[in-house]
Amino acid sequence: MVKKLRQMSMPMPTPRKSLFFSIFFFFSSSFPTISATQEASFLFAWLNSSPSPPPPILSSWNSHDASPCKWASITCSPQGFVTEIDIQSVALQLPVPANVSSLKFLKKLVISEANLTGTIPDDIGDCTSLSVIDLSSNSLVGAIPERIGNLGDLEELALNSNRLAGKIPVGLSNCRVLKSLLLFDNRLGGSIPPELGKLSSLEVFRAGGNKDIVGKIPDELGDCTNLAVLGLADTQVAGSLPPSLGKLKKLQTLSIYTTMISGEIPPEIGNCSELVDLFLYENSLSGSIPPELGKLQKLEQLLLWQNNLEGIIPEEIGNCSSLRMIDISLNFLSGTIPTSLGGLLGLEAFMISNNNVSGSIPANLSNATSLLQLQLDTNQISGLIPPELGKLSMLNVFFGWQNQLEGSIPSTLASCLNLQALDLSHNALTGGIPPGLFQLKNLTKLLLISNDISGMIPPEIGNCSSLVRLRLGNNHIAGGIPKEVGNLKNLNFLDFSGNRLSGKVPNELGECTELQMIDLSNNTLEGPLAESLSSLSGLQVLDVSVNRITGPIPASFGRLISLNKLVLNQNSFSGSVPSALGLCSSLQLLDLSSNELTGSIPLELGRIEALEIALNLSWNGLTGPIPVQMSSLSKLSILDLSHNKLQGSLSPLASLENLVSLNISYNNFSGYLPDTKLFRQLSTNDLVGNEGLCSSSHASCFLNASDGKEIVGKDEDISRSRKLRLAIALLITLTVAMVVMGIFAVIRARRTIKDDDESELGDSWPWQFTPFQKLNFSVDQVLKCLVDTNVIGKGCSGVVYRADMDNGEVIAVKKLWPTTKAPACSFDDEKSGVRDSFSAEVRTLGSIRHKNIVRFLGCCWNRNTRLLMYDYMPNGSLGSLLHERTRNSLDWELRYQILIGAAQGLAYLHHDCVPPIVHRDIKANNILIGLEFEPYIADFGLAKLVDDGDFARSSNTVAGSYGYIAPEYGYMMKITEKSDVYSYGVVVLEVLTGKQPIDPTIPDGLHIVDWVRRKRGGTGLLDQNLLSQPESEVEEMRQVLGIALLCVNPSPDERPTMKDVAAMLKEIKHEREEFAKVDVLLKGAQATENQGNRKNNCVPATSSSKPASLYPKSNNTSFSASSLLYSSSLSNARL
Repeated sequence: MVKKLRQMSMPMPTPRKSLFFSIFFFFSSSFPTISATQEASFLFAWLNSSPSPPPPILSSWNSHDASPCKWASITCSPQGFVTEIDIQSVALQLPVPANVSSLKFLKKLVISEANLTGTIPDDIGDCTSLSVIDLSSNSLVGAIPERIGNLGDLEELALNSNRLAGKIPVGLSNCRVLKSLLLFDNRLGGSIPPELGKLSSLEVFRAGGNKDIVGKIPDELGDCTNLAVLGLADTQVAGSLPPSLGKLKKLQTLSIYTTMISGEIPPEIGNCSELVDLFLYENSLSGSIPPELGKLQKLEQLLLWQNNLEGIIPEEIGNCSSLRMIDISLNFLSGTIPTSLGGLLGLEAFMISNNNVSGSIPANLSNATSLLQLQLDTNQISGLIPPELGKLSMLNVFFGWQNQLEGSIPSTLASCLNLQALDLSHNALTGGIPPGLFQLKNLTKLLLISNDISGMIPPEIGNCSSLVRLRLGNNHIAGGIPKEVGNLKNLNFLDFSGNRLSGKVPNELGECTELQMIDLSNNTLEGPLAESLSSLSGLQVLDVSVNRITGPIPASFGRLISLNKLVLNQNSFSGSVPSALGLCSSLQLLDLSSNELTGSIPLELGRIEALEIALNLSWNGLTGPIPVQMSSLSKLSILDLSHNKLQGSLSPLASLENLVSLNISYNNFSGYLPDTKLFRQLSTNDLVGNEGLCSSSHASCFLNASDGKEIVGKDEDISRSRKLRLAIALLITLTVAMVVMGIFAVIRARRTIKDDDESELGDSWPWQFTPFQKLNFSVDQVLKCLVDTNVIGKGCSGVVYRADMDNGEVIAVKKLWPTTKAPACSFDDEKSGVRDSFSAEVRTLGSIRHKNIVRFLGCCWNRNTRLLMYDYMPNGSLGSLLHERTRNSLDWELRYQILIGAAQGLAYLHHDCVPPIVHRDIKANNILIGLEFEPYIADFGLAKLVDDGDFARSSNTVAGSYGYIAPEYGYMMKITEKSDVYSYGVVVLEVLTGKQPIDPTIPDGLHIVDWVRRKRGGTGLLDQNLLSQPESEVEEMRQVLGIALLCVNPSPDERPTMKDVAAMLKEIKHEREEFAKVDVLLKGAQATENQGNRKNNCVPATSSSKPASLYPKSNNTSFSASSLLYSSSLSNARL
C-alpha cells in the first residue's frame, strides 16, 4: 500500500473535479442494530433514492432479497451482516448513506469516484468497527466530522479530491492505529494539528492542494516514526522545515513544494536513509545544499529548483548512487559542477539552469550513460565542450546556451543517436558545424545562435528530415544555402540571419511545406527571390532584408494569406509593388524600403485591415498620389513614405488616428496638412523636401478636416483670440471658486476625522472584526499603530499605516476616508456595497487570490471607522522606486518583471474573476513591491464588478487618479476594462521614461502620452538610468514601448485586453525562446519559455492577439525579424 501511495505522490498534483453537493437523509432506526433483511432494505432504498436509475454494475441489488450478501460490491460476515461496501468509479449521484451507523459490523466503507454529494454524516463516528474509509474523488462538502476520532480501529482514511472545508480535526489523533491519512486536494484550512504526532503507526500523510492550510509544520510530525510519505505541497505552510523530520527513518517521499517554506534545508534530512523522492521546489529556501544529503543512498529524485539556494553544489551529492534526477535550477548556486556526478550511472536528468555555476563541464559526466537531459544553460560555464559527451548515447536534450563555452562543437556529439534538442547559443564557439549532427534521425531542434561559427552549411543538412527548428543566426557562416535544405519537410523555423551567406535563395526552400518563419536577413544573398516561397501556405514571417536580392517582388506572394510580416528592405528589388500583396489579409508589417521600386502605391494595400505595426515604402522611386484607400488603415502605427517621388494631397492620411510615427519627407506633395494632432506635432524633418506643401501663398498650413476649408483670415484669428481670452477668464473664475470650496471641505473633513479619531480609539462604539486569514493579533494592537508617524501613504480611498504587531509581524492598515453613508460592513446589499468603498473593497478582496494581487488579511469596523488589513510591502510602491531620488535606480530586468507581474494581476481581475473586476485606479503608487521586488496590485477602493447595473453609467465620483484616467472618461464618464488598460499603458510609459504622467520636466506641459508620441519612439525618451543597458535590452524597451502605445490608444475598442498585454510582454524576451510553435508565438500566446514559468509547468492566460513590437527607428530604418522574440530556452514538462 505504501509503495502505491508513494507513486501517487509525484510532483504534479492530481487535477481537481468540479463538484456540487446536497444532503439527503434516509429513514432512521431507533434500534442499536438491524437484521440482515433490514440491511438489505436500507441499502436498496439508499441506492434507489437517486432520480437516475441505478448503474448496471449494481443491477444485482434486489429489493426482494432477504440478504444483501450476494450483491455486487457487498461483503458479509459468516453471520450474514454487511462488513464491506466497495463501490468505485460508478456515477451514483447520491449522498453518503445517512444513519450508516446502523451497519454495526461494517469494517470497510469504500465509495470513491462515485460523485457522492452532500456532507459526511456525523454518525459515521459511531461505526466503531470501521477500519477503512475511502470517500475520495467525490463532490463532498462541509467539514470532516470530529467524531471520526472515535474510530479506534481506523487504519485508512481517504477523503482526498473533494471540496471539504474547515480544519483538520484534532480528534484524528485518537485513531492510534491509523496508517494512511489522505486529505489532499480539498479546501481545508487552518494549521496542521501537532497532535497528529501521536499517530505512531501513520505511514502516509498527504494534505497537499489545500491552499488555505497555513502555519508551521509541527515538530511533532517527527514522532510519526513509521511515516513513509509526507505531502504538504501547494499549501501555505510557512516557517522552516523542522529538523525533527530527520527522525523519520522510514520516510520515502518528502513532498513540500510550492509553499511559503523558508529558511535552510535541515542537514538532519540526511538521516532519512530510506528517502527516495525529495521535492522541495518553488519555495523560499535559502542557505546551501547540505552535504549531508550525500548520505541518502536510495534517493532517486532531488528537485530543489526555484528557491534562493546559494553556495556550491556539494561533491557529496555524487554519493547518492540511486539518483535519477537532479534539478536545482533557478537558484543562486555557484562553484563548479562536481566531478563526482560522473559516478551516478543511473542519472537521467541533470538540470542546473539559471545559476552562477562556473568552471568547465566535467569530462567524466560521460560516465553517466543513462543521461537523457543535460541542462546547463544560463550560467558562467567556460572552456571546451568535452568530446567525451558523445558517449551519452541516450541523451535527448543538451542545453548549454548563454554560457562562456569556447572551442569547436565536438563532432562526437553525432554519436548521441537519440539527441532531439541541441542548443549551444550565445557562447563563443568557433569552427564549423559538424556534418555528423545532420545524421541524427531524431534531432528536431538545433540552435547555435550568436557564436563565432564559421565554414559552410554542410550539404548533409538534407539528411536531418526530423528538424523542426534550425537557427544558425549571428555567426560567420559563408557559402551558399544548400539546396538540400528542401528535404526538411518538417521544418517550421529557419534562421540563417546575420551571417555571410551568398548566392541565390534556393527554389527548393519552397518544398519545406511546414515553414512558418524564414529569416535570411543581413547576408549577401543575390539574384531574384524564389517564387516557390509563395507555396508556403503557413508562412507567417519572411525576412530577407539587408541582402543584394534583385528582380521584382513575386506577385504570387499574394497567396501567403497567413503572412504576418514581410520584410524586404535594403535590397535591389525593382519593378512595381505587386497589387496582389493586398490579398495578404493577415499582414501586420510590410517593409519594402531602400529598394529600386517604381510605379504607384497599389490601392489594394489600403485593404489590409490587419496592417497595424508598420508600412515602410521609403527610399524607392514610387510616383503618383497616396491612394484614397489608405485612409482605411485605421490601426496603422508607423508609416514611412519618405524619399520617393509621390505627389498630390495628404488628405488620405487625415483619418489615420493611430499613427505614432509619420515621415513623408522628400517627395512632391502639395497643398495643406490635415489638421490633426499628429500633423501638428510633426517635426520639419518629417515634412522637408516637399516644395508644394504650405507654400508662402497660404495663410495656414492646416486644412480643417471637418469641413475641408483652410483656416485663414485676420478677423477669424482676432475672434478666436477673444474667445480664448474669455475662456481663460472663465477658467480662472471657476478655479478660484473650486479652491474656496475645497478649503471648506478640507476643514470640515478634518473636524470629522478628529471626531472620528476620538471615538474610534475609545469605547464609544464597539468594534467588529472579520479575519480572512489566521491572524495572531487583536484590534487593540492595530488601533495603537494608527498614528501620524506610521503613515506610509494615501490613496483615493484612505490613509495607509504601517502596523507593527506585538508578535513581530508587520502589516499594512488602510483607514478608509469617512463617507456620508452609515459605515456598516454589509455584504448583503450589493448596491450599497458597490457604492461604499469599504463594502466594495472588502467584497472584492475577499473573493480573489493571485500571486500579483496584495493579500487581504481582514477588516474591522465600528460606526465611525473602517479598517482594512493587508500584507506589508517592504519596498513600497513602484512610484516611490521610480521617483524618489533617495532610492537606488531600478535596472531594466526588475522593471520588466514588475510590468509582467502587474499585467498578470490585472489580466486575472479582468478575465478570471466571475464577474470580471475593473480596478479603476491603476497607477504606479498602487503597484506595491514585495521583498524580492515582486509586484502586487493594491488599493481596490474604487473597484467595480462588471455586471453591476450602474457600471457603464455616469457617476458623480471621479474614478482614477489624475494623469492615469482614460480619455473616454472625460466625455462619457464610462469605465470599462479598457480604462484599466489605458492606465496600465501610462504606467508602462512611466517605467520606461522615469517621468510621471504630468512631469515638470516634460516640455510644453504635455501629458506623458502626448510627449512620447511627439518623440516618435526614439531612445531619447528612455530613463537616463537605462541608457547604459546592452543594446539587446534597449531593443526590448523599444518593443515594450510599442505595447504601451497600443494600450494608450485613444479608442478603447482598439486597445488590447490585459490578457493580450501579458502575453505580448512575455514574448518580448527574445533571448528566452524554444519549443513553442511559431504560430502560437506570433499570435500572442504566453511564451512558455518565460523563465518565471519554465519550471512550474503552468500556462497563465494566453490570447490570440499579435505581438506588438515597436518598429525600430534607426538610420537605415531596417526591421529584423530576429528581434521578434525567438530565444534560446525550453519550457520542460517535469518528469
